[in-house]
Amino acid sequence: MDKKIGLFWLRDDFRLSRNNGLIEATINHDEVVVFYLYKKHTYENQEAQKWWLSRSLCNFKKKLNNLNINLEIIETESFKVFFEKLIKKNDFAIYWNKVYEPDYLKFDAYIQKTLTSKKIFYKICKGNVLNEINEIKKKDGTPFKVFTPFWRAAEKFFIEKIPFKEKKIKKSLRKKNYFKNCINSKKILPKKDWFKNFQKIWLPDEERALEELNNFIKNKISNYSEGRNFPNISGTSKLSPYIKFGQIHVETIWNECVKNKSKNIGTSKFLTEIGWRDFNLSLINHFPHMTKNNYSKKFDKFPWQKNSKFLNAWKKGLTGYPIVDAGMRELYSIGWMHNRVRMIVGSFLVKHLLIHWKEGEKYFRNCLLDYSQASNVGGWQWVAGSGADAAPYFRIFNPILQGEKFDKEGEYVKKWVPELKNLPKKFIHKPWEYKGENFKLGTDYPHPVVNHEEARAEALNAFKKI
Repeated sequence: MDKKIGLFWLRDDFRLSRNNGLIEATINHDEVVVFYLYKKHTYENQEAQKWWLSRSLCNFKKKLNNLNINLEIIETESFKVFFEKLIKKNDFAIYWNKVYEPDYLKFDAYIQKTLTSKKIFYKICKGNVLNEINEIKKKDGTPFKVFTPFWRAAEKFFIEKIPFKEKKIKKSLRKKNYFKNCINSKKILPKKDWFKNFQKIWLPDEERALEELNNFIKNKISNYSEGRNFPNISGTSKLSPYIKFGQIHVETIWNECVKNKSKNIGTSKFLTEIGWRDFNLSLINHFPHMTKNNYSKKFDKFPWQKNSKFLNAWKKGLTGYPIVDAGMRELYSIGWMHNRVRMIVGSFLVKHLLIHWKEGEKYFRNCLLDYSQASNVGGWQWVAGSGADAAPYFRIFNPILQGEKFDKEGEYVKKWVPELKNLPKKFIHKPWEYKGENFKLGTDYPHPVVNHEEARAEALNAFKKI
């Protein structure tokens, strides 16, 4: 055992299982301290995630206490400044797992160089992906730009790997305080207390993640291929926030799915969603410009509109299109939205309202518990048509038909838009056609902000010009 203290830099790794960096630290050192760097600037536009992060830190600290390991939270304005001070101590070795976002990987390269120059031992371990980003490329060495061939290659590569043998985490000799002026996890909570709704649904904890996975495999996965499309039923895993914060590793999900696999299409379809996550991570690292700009440069010429009235109506779930409004209200209420509905509301913003996808990406970033840069940017660029694997034509979701097809009985809409709960089923997705009593359009529920057919024609005309 190395007599130096072992430091584990905690990022999106709130688990004991398959936490390679933490495991290596406990194996190599008698004393281990875990630290988390909280940079307020990072979370300025990620308010919902402040709640999940705060709860994750609190719950993980309890787990680490049982291992005689202290979790210390340091508030800092700059990772660089923090490490410049840290390396002066030179009485530690440091471990961490990769986070596959361009800015994180860029900083990893910088700190590696710095630690090497100071002859401080470090080890960077594989993070929460199936395959490392640079492992999956085309035969000519260039990155994949289309999902299907990417996933075909990635799945084969992962399956053919030598099976992972997890080492056991070891208890620290004693619990140790290493850093000064640490903060309590409660300080991270958002000031606005709308997150009280979150607590009724979510428990940011490794055990809960495993419970959700096992329940999904047992009760839902066989019907996932179809069930995932219907927001009124619980047909999805809802594992995305747990994956984002590393309460569960995607390899664990893969292994449990395969272990219980009955060769049904649902299992394959679900694992494909894990593939999409890896694909989006690959894209933003090989094409980092797409995190802030259109992947497809021709969309730089698209005539996006600035309309604060329309944007606010969309955010508040007051567009006059029930399936859109239900999704936006679900998002704000529980920090999550059904994936089918994410596509519908996204399409509505960029193609019915002609508002830039960046506005949607920014709002989702602030409200989603499962926000990740790669998936959020990738999803919004896909729905806008500007992404790497977007449809070769300008796809426009019809919010009326989408509602009638995937929420036939109107149960999802009635849950999140209760002002429509007494309307006959045939009018749930087009309330403007209802002429009965006890309901007044414009008073009880807003008029549609745009006419669907007119908005569609305008969007297609705009697309032809780029």
